Amino acid sequence: MTSFQIIFVFTIATSFFSALATQLRHMLWLKNGRTIIGHKKHFFLFNVIVTSLLTIFISSNIILLLKFEPIVRHPYIGMSLISLVSILSGQAFLTYKSPVRAYLETIAKVALLIATLFTVLITVGVILSIIFESIKFFNFVSITEFIFGSKWSPQASTEDTNGHFGTLPLFTGSILITLIAMLVAGPIGLYSAIFMAFYAPPRMRHFLKPILEMLAGIPTVVYGFFAIIFVAPVVRKLGLSLDIDVATESAIVAGLVMGVMIIPFISSLADDVLYAQPQALRDGSLGLGATYDETIRQVLIPSAFPGIASAFLLAISRAIGETMLVVMAAGMSANLTLNPLQPVTTVTVQIVSLLTGDQEFNSPKTLAAFALGLTLFILTFMLNFIAFKIVQNRRVKYETH
Repeated sequence: MTSFQIIFVFTIATSFFSALATQLRHMLWLKNGRTIIGHKKHFFLFNVIVTSLLTIFISSNIILLLKFEPIVRHPYIGMSLISLVSILSGQAFLTYKSPVRAYLETIAKVALLIATLFTVLITVGVILSIIFESIKFFNFVSITEFIFGSKWSPQASTEDTNGHFGTLPLFTGSILITLIAMLVAGPIGLYSAIFMAFYAPPRMRHFLKPILEMLAGIPTVVYGFFAIIFVAPVVRKLGLSLDIDVATESAIVAGLVMGVMIIPFISSLADDVLYAQPQALRDGSLGLGATYDETIRQVLIPSAFPGIASAFLLAISRAIGETMLVVMAAGMSANLTLNPLQPVTTVTVQIVSLLTGDQEFNSPKTLAAFALGLTLFILTFMLNFIAFKIVQNRRVKYETH
């Protein structure tokens, strides 16, 4: 590597340091609103000093580390040349808006626009593909039978043309498991978030917060083994002691373990929202004579309601979309029941089941997976829209009062 190549590399690097010095200058403010740098005429001197220090420190270490012979022989001269060229190039980049720079900015804007459109088009393409394949499915099965049918047996369509595609058992199982999970995770997650945000000492908060975030990253198959090995036998023994018949695979086992799984999501997100509430709300409430508990209950939690609702929605979406845990804990039996002690199945589990095997792609059994995906998408969209309107109305009501 020649000296010219080294100088060129460090010229580009120190141009960045020069721009960094510019941003650093704007962040140094005194209480009276004047910058530490003072007048604009001192800016160049400040930029030169900061850039020189950064360049000399980094270039000297890298040069000595890599042992470039042409510069190591004269280290001070080499570093001085690199610093001078880099500072001048950095100043030129900041002060002179050349056509090349304008073209680069235009290219960057176009690239960002293309990335945005690409993301949107992918989403639209996925939705359209699901819609088109669902239309093919509804040529075999009527919409009313699909939505209101009480029997789900798509395997029959591989033997004859009279398969049963009623989705009521699937959505009943999904709602039942999600409801049990939220009954477990909702109160525990919210109460733990309130404790960490308002009552926990700083050291305890800094210790518990990373643990909750790490628990959120545990694979769902681990929770599935936990449900099979520990939770299911305990629930079954408890049921036998009360003369209650509990199936080995049941909705209550899947719901309990899923609730434990999504507690970190609710707790971590709700804690961030509660902890970010303005200090002025607390001071104003306490100044009016309210106790600390009343301030939390009547001021801070209502103020953070939109964020808390978003945390609950995210947890519900995670519960509805879960597959592996449900297969291992609740089974795959499409039973239309509200009894949490019986095995059930969910929409996502059946989507995976339908797309597994050697069935023809245009068969009703395979196309039913796309119809289930479309129905699940519409249901999730409606729930999110209703929740958004509730949060919006609550926010307006709170702000007006």
